[in-house]
Amino acid sequence: MTGHLTHATWPEIDHVELILVPVGSIEQHGPHLPLDTDTAIATAVAQGVAEIVDGAWVAPAIVYGSSGEHQAFPGTSSIGTEALQLLLIELVRSMRTWARRVLFVNAHGGNLPALDRAIGQLVDEDHDVTWTPCAIDDSDLHAGRTETSLMLHLRPRSVRLDRMEQGNTGSLQQLLPALVREGVGGVSANGVLGDPAGATAEEGEQTLARMVQTIATRTTAAV
Repeated sequence: MTGHLTHATWPEIDHVELILVPVGSIEQHGPHLPLDTDTAIATAVAQGVAEIVDGAWVAPAIVYGSSGEHQAFPGTSSIGTEALQLLLIELVRSMRTWARRVLFVNAHGGNLPALDRAIGQLVDEDHDVTWTPCAIDDSDLHAGRTETSLMLHLRPRSVRLDRMEQGNTGSLQQLLPALVREGVGGVSANGVLGDPAGATAEEGEQTLARMVQTIATRTTAAV
């Protein structure tokens, strides 16, 4: 059974080998996916990893991330890179008093600068901490088939099937200069970077399993 930090009492946390911290966001995911899509995915991946890796516990997710690139869309609630970086640092300093290792399981690309900077500082302080992405090689960019399939598997009632529509299907390399200058709103009027057509719950289940297994294998090998 997966150990959830929120359900534990302090004597049960006498020593934790690994604490998994999902890192997500509250941001637009097109007209058809909920604002907490990244958080839902990160949480599901972390829970799946904890079911495979001995001694692992799952912490509550960090819900707010660095999502300024989505700010043109209502609902996006970003705390920015600096605030997220500080949150990550202070959280690890606290958790490491009772956990040997901390692993951030991240599902939002905008969080990467904060994660990299925070972990760089924490490693210099001799903390055993790292981060890993919820990603597969053939995933699309944002609110497309990959995330739609995952949410159809995880929380199908949250997916507005009647509102699904294609967005900008350009590659990250093609879109990156405009994304940096203008944000997602500058390259996609509906906030979608990809095409959710063809998404299925079955595909989402398979994608989740691949993400979980990849991270679990990497995590076990790092012991």
